[in-house]
Amino acid sequence: MTSLDDGGTPMTLNRPATDPAFAALLLASHLRLVGAPLCPARWDTDQEAARWLYDRAPFGLLAHDTSADPLFVYANSTAQERFGYSWDEFVGMPSRLSARPDGRQDRDAFVRAVRADHYATGYRGIRVGKDGRPFRIEDVTMWDLMDARGRIHGQAAVFRSWSPAAG
Repeated sequence: MTSLDDGGTPMTLNRPATDPAFAALLLASHLRLVGAPLCPARWDTDQEAARWLYDRAPFGLLAHDTSADPLFVYANSTAQERFGYSWDEFVGMPSRLSARPDGRQDRDAFVRAVRADHYATGYRGIRVGKDGRPFRIEDVTMWDLMDARGRIHGQAAVFRSWSPAAG
């Protein structure tokens, strides 16, 4: 499973979590489509940005590819901690599995809204961790991973708030 960055270089599911080209795509597409920077800081290099997004961002950040049953291609440390999956467990997992079966219709509607407008904000929903415990994510923004040429490589989502949810 691969997607392409702006230069046409394949970005595979097994690329490193701190891939600078992927971080640049995340940040640039968010700025272009949402109209605001994803992060308050600016970095001297894409590598510094990639490390901050993965290791130190105070929000959960996930991305999936464009396959028919989208697969996660990225999950930062905050998202991994919240869901209870390691990088190797997250990457390649169908993104639909992040929601409980009774919440997948709502999640799918949000994904469709992003496809229509290239981004959507204000989502909240129930997700389920590896241990089966549900939790609520709030203040979610999702956007297309769109390169400068307008090619879509997947979608990314940031959740800035989470709390336990009733089982």
